[in-house]
Amino acid sequence: MARLISKPYWRDLLAFGGLLGLLFLTMVLSLGIGAVQFSPSEVLQAIIQPQHPSTNATAVTIVWDLRLARMLLAALIGAGLASAGAAFQGLFQNPLADPFAIGASGGAALGATLAIVLRIQWQWLGFSAVALCAFIGALLAVGVVYTIAEVGGQAPHTALLLAGAALSTMLSATVSLLLLMNEQPLYEVFAWLLGGLSGRSWDNLCSSLPFVVLGIAWLWLLARRIDALSCGDEVAQSLGLSLWRTRSAVIAAASITTAATVANGGIIGFVGLIAPHIARLLFGANHARLIPASGLVGAMLLVLADTTARTIAAPLELPVGILTAMLGGPFFLYLLKRSRGVMM
Repeated sequence: MARLISKPYWRDLLAFGGLLGLLFLTMVLSLGIGAVQFSPSEVLQAIIQPQHPSTNATAVTIVWDLRLARMLLAALIGAGLASAGAAFQGLFQNPLADPFAIGASGGAALGATLAIVLRIQWQWLGFSAVALCAFIGALLAVGVVYTIAEVGGQAPHTALLLAGAALSTMLSATVSLLLLMNEQPLYEVFAWLLGGLSGRSWDNLCSSLPFVVLGIAWLWLLARRIDALSCGDEVAQSLGLSLWRTRSAVIAAASITTAATVANGGIIGFVGLIAPHIARLLFGANHARLIPASGLVGAMLLVLADTTARTIAAPLELPVGILTAMLGGPFFLYLLKRSRGVMM
């Protein structure tokens, strides 16, 4: 059972200020790193005073046209996945839960694969066909999982996790079958499934932004209810909460957030698993603090990961999902070993 930890108000303010400062520093450094290097002062001047005569014109072009939108999208996706991860871990009372625990990744993968295989070209609300189909696929998969797990107006978290695992396996098998039957788009689908931000633009950022911000804000408003759920169903019911309504609201908010991130970033695992644990060490398990703190940590982690992905093997660019998996895999095994006594 999660333990709620209260800390003095000023310590929280200092910790949030420190996180914001680190995130800002990470963003500035990320914008300056690449095939052409810029100092932090050149990056800041290119952003704040792009028309000034003393501003480096090359820095203005590269920062605004190539790096800024991608970096902001990385931060947005990291914040969304981490906030959803914090909510799912509280909801399921499981430190190993992440935004893909209830089938969102499988649904998104199938939606994106169908769009690529069928060569769907239309767009809506700024989403490309692949992104929109991934968004819809993720939401539909979560809806199916919730419908299957619901019995008599209740949806126990164990049933949700099991239904999510089973549906994810079925959807992954369907994706594999589609690829076997359509060999030509194999590379395109494979690249999307690995997760990545190469070629992302301001349009991608603008299409995901409202859904991710709405989802995080909704989760934050549900923070006290998630606190109650994380203490167990009996405690939540004794406080007068409707388990079905509360779980439905948390799953809906977290799923919208996850779907919007997956739509433009592909399958990027483990950020939603790692970031909440780091944030919990700093702010405790109170979700009013944990959700925004997880968002800041997740944003920082994914900006760092994406910067590494586009520079470590330059001119070759690695899918960022590979790096997060290499970092998150050992962390997941560590958590599994530490918590195995609780889950047995």
